[in-house]
Amino acid sequence: MRLSGLWCAAVVGALVAAPVPVQADPVPPNTDPVVGAAGQNDPYYPLDGNGGYDADHYEVSVDYDPPSHQLTGSTRIDATATQPLRMFNLDFNGPDVRMVSVNYLPAAFDRNGEHELTVTPLLPLLPGLPFTVTVDYAGQVADTEGAGWTYAPNGGAFVAGEPRSATSWYPLNDTPLDKATFTLHASVPEEWEVVSTGVRTRNTVTGAKRNVTWETHQPVLGYLTTVAIDHYSYLEQRRANGTPLISAFAPDAERNRETELRLPEILDFAEALYGPYPFDAAGGIYVDADLDFSLETQTRPIYAPWTDLPTVVHEIAHQWWGDSVSVRQWSDICLNECFASYTADYLWPERMEGKDVDAEYRKTIRKNRNEPKFWDIPLENPGAGNEFTSVYYRGPLFLHALRKQLGDDIFFAAVRQFNTAHAYGNASMPEFRAFMQSKSPTDLTGFFDAWLNRTTPPSDEYLFPGTLRD
Repeated sequence: MRLSGLWCAAVVGALVAAPVPVQADPVPPNTDPVVGAAGQNDPYYPLDGNGGYDADHYEVSVDYDPPSHQLTGSTRIDATATQPLRMFNLDFNGPDVRMVSVNYLPAAFDRNGEHELTVTPLLPLLPGLPFTVTVDYAGQVADTEGAGWTYAPNGGAFVAGEPRSATSWYPLNDTPLDKATFTLHASVPEEWEVVSTGVRTRNTVTGAKRNVTWETHQPVLGYLTTVAIDHYSYLEQRRANGTPLISAFAPDAERNRETELRLPEILDFAEALYGPYPFDAAGGIYVDADLDFSLETQTRPIYAPWTDLPTVVHEIAHQWWGDSVSVRQWSDICLNECFASYTADYLWPERMEGKDVDAEYRKTIRKNRNEPKFWDIPLENPGAGNEFTSVYYRGPLFLHALRKQLGDDIFFAAVRQFNTAHAYGNASMPEFRAFMQSKSPTDLTGFFDAWLNRTTPPSDEYLFPGTLRD
């Protein structure tokens, strides 16, 4: 995710006191061995996700009518039980549920809490065995303004939001710890277009309906999926290796086409840093709604109207940091945003535009060293509600200082190795710290503590390591 410049400035300006990282109340212990837990006990969002099963694939079918915002949906979830289950939960706060089946037999269900859909199969599920859940639902979807469905001014709509958005349009196990492949089948009136993530395998018109299928073949998290409906025009390109690049532009977003023409160049740039592009398709979705952020939806980011070249570089860097390698917990958010911000704000200007980023680093430190609010929120474990703050404006400084501490050869080889080792999975900040320490001949404990855990400026030895020393 990249926030608009005005939003970032407002965030920094609003920070007036050092917050204590917020830990949400944990999920009460589940004492019934045949009931899946209602959450995964993430320290910030303990009721997100569910226990007792692993999702393998989502097959989402939706019929959407733009004038009325009516959605009719059916989602099939292929999963594997990890314990005996007489009851389990899905995360869903979308339209009214009409029917649920498990292994094609009717199942009882109950909606409760903020987003819980509790399912009771007719026959209990056995551990280690696959099962299928189908949920049918229908109703009007509400405009959540960046936390799920968002209406476009011309009548279109799209889904975007982090850390949650998928629950607004299909049921799932909504946790970073359970990635799955994803297929979307969408029907809309013939004059509308539908864009999603992955590879487009169908786009046909039958009668008054357009029927579109998008397939995401590599595992994906819920908030990194999307459906976008508008009168899109397309830009179709290919990388030198044949990877298809499909980008879509809402009617008032055509001005971004020139930037998106540089997508092959941006992918090549990021690939040289972090290893082979991890997916089989790429592109972008340029919306024209009033949105304060752009989002790294997997393979095809959603771009707000204010999008510029650094924003595209940022979201493409997320395809490695956030999409392929995802956080274990939301307290690890620096892995996503620190790297995406460093790539766009430091590495691209340095390598592609010839900028002196060492000088820019020193200038930023001089400007903010004596500004307490600049250092108030720690980079590691910033606290619930503070995830999307310091990682943007201080994260690049941390990584640049780490690079200078280690030297270019060690730093760039290590971050590439770390990303490759965790591809299509999860990683944490403690794991990143341990890995980088294993590549360093000197003890990095003080460096990491000063930059990641403290809420005061690091001392000179950590602010100006290596060639940053004047």
